[in-house]
Amino acid sequence: MDTSTVNTILLIFHYFFFAYAFAAISSYIILAIISIVETIEYKKKNKFVNYKEILSSDIAPSISIIAPAYNESLNIIENVRSLLSNHYANYDVIIVNDGSKDNSLELLIEAYDLVKVDYLINQQILTQPVREGVFKSKNPAFEKLIVVDKENGGKADALNMGLNISTSKYVACIDVDCLLLEDALQKMIKPFLELTEVKVIATGGVIRIANACIIKSGKLLDVNMPKSMLERAQILEYIRSFLLGRMAWSRLNGLLVISGAFGMFDKKIVIEVGGYDTNTVGEDMEIIVRMRVHMEEQKKKYKVAYIPDPLCWTEAPDNYKTFISQRNRWTRGTIEVLKKHRRIGLNPKYRSLGLVSFPFWFIFERMAPIIEVVGIVYFCILMALRELRWDYAFVFFISAYLFTVLFSIVAILSEENTYHQYKKKGTGYKLIRTILLEPFLFHPFVLYAAIKGNFDYYFNKKIKWGVMTRKGMTKAAESN
Repeated sequence: MDTSTVNTILLIFHYFFFAYAFAAISSYIILAIISIVETIEYKKKNKFVNYKEILSSDIAPSISIIAPAYNESLNIIENVRSLLSNHYANYDVIIVNDGSKDNSLELLIEAYDLVKVDYLINQQILTQPVREGVFKSKNPAFEKLIVVDKENGGKADALNMGLNISTSKYVACIDVDCLLLEDALQKMIKPFLELTEVKVIATGGVIRIANACIIKSGKLLDVNMPKSMLERAQILEYIRSFLLGRMAWSRLNGLLVISGAFGMFDKKIVIEVGGYDTNTVGEDMEIIVRMRVHMEEQKKKYKVAYIPDPLCWTEAPDNYKTFISQRNRWTRGTIEVLKKHRRIGLNPKYRSLGLVSFPFWFIFERMAPIIEVVGIVYFCILMALRELRWDYAFVFFISAYLFTVLFSIVAILSEENTYHQYKKKGTGYKLIRTILLEPFLFHPFVLYAAIKGNFDYYFNKKIKWGVMTRKGMTKAAESN
């Protein structure tokens, strides 16, 4: 290969990386601006709403909280208690014990005085069979609780069982290890009732990390900042994602995912599309995409809504092994969903879903880690060929670093000026230190997990889910 050919190839790579970086930075700035505007408008609109009184009557729309549980004995009692403490009037809680091998079911039976009952299950969606049966409490204080024990089929299968059992109009699907705030249902149901000109098919809210927080009797008593870099970096990452990303996509009606930790759905639409897909590890993203495709093909006006309120707190991985396993699964789920629904990409039939949301997710989420690794390899090749301009490289790295830092600072300022969850002295210093160190001490693990997820998807088909080892939120708080 002659010198001119090599130079041409290098020039193509130069322009490609410059164009990709420019497009990524520009898109994130635009999304951040839209998110901030949307959050401010939401705060003004809901400033004087009394959520403790609104929708507190028995004529409020019925909601079923569906919580799959698999080996969740550490958190199961506390978190079921939090689900039963909601201020909403017309709801029930369906715990689906998905073939747990620990004593989760026994703990529930003892704590909530459960007995086996005859229960007619409307099997609209095919699931794994019931194992021990359906249980309800003899104690009137827990009359809203339903527990079903079934053979193991995975989270999606457990959610489908909950859909079969539910008799409500709306369903709120939540991870059983999450802590739901008392007014969460009131806030999540509002978009379904307010937006009458379009059909709201799903709503989501902000998820926060409960590591190091004080939790007792199913209630969040005190918010603390964890000591470890890994946990703090995840808090920062969640703030960026939820406050400077998903709010913008909500305004643009372009959301492709609602966190599997907590989301509310129109049950009729979920049933119409066949429930959750049990053949993907990205069921939370896949169900939203399929519901949106369904509405697009029926040419109906619809919306996937999102609100910036911190409604749900969850335990995040506190060690790198668990963290990498989790992000590996997220990557594989994204690949599966985008591949399954690839027909909508750049397809004008699906309007903004196909022309904006899908391409963005593919280019800046699906391909980002691969392009980053290619960029690192390209950088090494330039050094080997002695073609690297160190002055240009220095400016590029400093620019990328400063953008990351400034973007994170904007996210923190947005959090401080809206919900201000982290109030304790010294928290700001810890977050700033995390912001400065994150690109060096956290991002490499995110990149590694994403690349490993790509590798496992294509070459290690035996991996399906991955285990999320938990300490229990109460115990995790005590150990910090």
